[in-house]
Amino acid sequence: MEMEERVVDIYRSAKVMKGGRVFRFGAVVVVGDGAGKVGYGYGKAREVPQAIEKALKGAKKSLERFPLVNRTLPHRTRGRFGGSDVLLLPAGPGTGVIAGSAVKAVAECLGVHNLLSKSYGSTNSKNVVKATFEALRSMRTKEHVAKLRGVTLE
Repeated sequence: MEMEERVVDIYRSAKVMKGGRVFRFGAVVVVGDGAGKVGYGYGKAREVPQAIEKALKGAKKSLERFPLVNRTLPHRTRGRFGGSDVLLLPAGPGTGVIAGSAVKAVAECLGVHNLLSKSYGSTNSKNVVKATFEALRSMRTKEHVAKLRGVTLE
């Protein structure tokens, strides 16, 4: 099973020491199989490659499955995390993924080909990725809702 990996963002922080500035790096990475399974991770280290490696390890541990209908989402959904608010809308065939970089990375690793999205509030990519996952977690398919209600679909 080939996993698609996307580095969403790299953060640099500095602390001032006696000998000068010491830099540390953080990386947000999204991993998915392109067929409904996706996860994200955050890693921090003194070098960028090690931070990405740690984030990849965390992303592979946090894989979750989400329902897809015709390569898009089953219904519109909204997710909030911290100061970020993300609205995801299913789109018709041929639309493509119309989204900011963080939402686009999650959608493409998930296997969504048609999606409209709008991000409100904070554009901090860590929080936007987490808000996108909150939105995805709130999705339900018709079959799942029917099963919960004990109703049959005609």
